[in-house]
Amino acid sequence: MNIRSLTRGDGVVIGAAVLLLIASFLDIYSIDGAPDSADIPNAWGSGPVLLSVTLAGIIGAALIVVARGLPQAPKVAGLELGPFGIAFTVFAAWSALGNIFDPAGGFDNNGGSDAIGSGTGLILSFIATLVLAGAAVATPLVPALKGALLPPPKPAAPQPYGGQPQGGYGYPGAQQPGPSFGGQPQQGQPFGGQPGQPQPQQPQQAQAPQAQQPAGDFSPFWFAVPVARPLFAEDGSPTPIAELAPGTWYLAVEQRGPSLVAQTQDGRRGVLQDTSGIQRG
Repeated sequence: MNIRSLTRGDGVVIGAAVLLLIASFLDIYSIDGAPDSADIPNAWGSGPVLLSVTLAGIIGAALIVVARGLPQAPKVAGLELGPFGIAFTVFAAWSALGNIFDPAGGFDNNGGSDAIGSGTGLILSFIATLVLAGAAVATPLVPALKGALLPPPKPAAPQPYGGQPQGGYGYPGAQQPGPSFGGQPQQGQPFGGQPGQPQPQQPQQAQAPQAQQPAGDFSPFWFAVPVARPLFAEDGSPTPIAELAPGTWYLAVEQRGPSLVAQTQDGRRGVLQDTSGIQRG
């Protein structure tokens, strides 16, 4: 699960779920004139409040976050987890509203039902579920909530034109005029050589990646993504084969319309369909 794929709206959902959990340990109703030692239950002592408000809200928040964080969330009855999570949060808010009107579940304190009111825990639960449901519904609609929760880590500033930052996957060694396709050659190793067998550098080493491409003006280049993005199979399958993570350099080996064919650390190739905001090395 990649937390960098979470949005600001998901952050509000998580915060509201934490508030809902805290509220579950507070009194769900109050009785006027009752002594401080009176045993008033919290949400964990009331089945209806626990199931329909507290657990429904927390489960809904968990489903929303899991659906957002996984590259491909599992489906339930053919539906994504996200819509299920939203439905749970709306149900929790609706149930909390009903409990606000009847905090004691019909309990009559010697005929004086007016003396029974909503407790601190129930009021906080209602507020938390309202925020929870509101954020869950509004996140896909409000641009401010669709922004990334955590800013993507910026790769180290590139070296002078044509170079790459040092360290990590995708960074050619010093003194290399350009990356060789499909791997990380050792210093002095020409394109196509084997690791541990240094050979004299060849003048045309920098042109090796272009030799792998069809005719055209495309040249392989290193790039990093601003947020986690799925990499799909080259055969057009809708199932991602990998996920490109921020802060890592990948090699673009081919361009197909607005998409790029990229290579991962383990040598797999796939199609990056969303190329917006990528940083070229």
